Amino acid sequence: MTRRYYCPSLPQFGGNVVLQGHEAQHAIRVMRVKPDDAITLFDGQGRETEAVITAVSRRECDCQSEPLVAINREPSVKMQLAIAFPKPDRCRELVERLTEIGVHSITPIVSNRTQRPPSPTLIDKMERVVIEACKQSGRNRLMRINPTLTALEFFSSTNEEYHLRLMAHPTSNANHEQLLGRESVIAAVGPEGGWTDEEVAVALAQGYSPITLGARILRIETAAVVIAARWLN
Repeated sequence: MTRRYYCPSLPQFGGNVVLQGHEAQHAIRVMRVKPDDAITLFDGQGRETEAVITAVSRRECDCQSEPLVAINREPSVKMQLAIAFPKPDRCRELVERLTEIGVHSITPIVSNRTQRPPSPTLIDKMERVVIEACKQSGRNRLMRINPTLTALEFFSSTNEEYHLRLMAHPTSNANHEQLLGRESVIAAVGPEGGWTDEEVAVALAQGYSPITLGARILRIETAAVVIAARWLN
């Protein structure tokens, strides 16, 4: 498999492409690309193309690309996850795994019991993690990171397009088998301190089904990955 690089603006019918910024630096400094090397470019919107390096400078790589090809490696189920982000040092693995599994989008949420809301700097870093995970996994569509909302804002504004709404809750006795087989799923994973009574009440009023993930208490990132793997596969 050729090395993959992200380029959001690719010519539909092929042509000259210039890699810049992070992608150029990774290609030049880490991968040590040189003219005539074959690479794969993807646009983050579901399309990719083969290309050949034609020139390398200190900050840019010139490539000659083939026509774009739509290659769909997305799950058949569309999933959005709302997550009370864990501490920053645990966010990278969370975002990597959800991107690899095929989650469509995530929404960082701030619950009344959230210890540390995600900063704009952290979100910017996680956007880069999404790109790196797509490069590694062969995914051609970037997982979207939506603007941060409070838990109450999120539950109150849920889009009607989702056929199934779930919230992780330790006291639920829902039957998972009855909740599988839906085309679109939106699920919420709360903070380590749990949801407040008000947040649970608003979610239930909006049609969310509480689900438990077993007898053990899971970390936020583990719970999110378990839900994604369960309903996307």
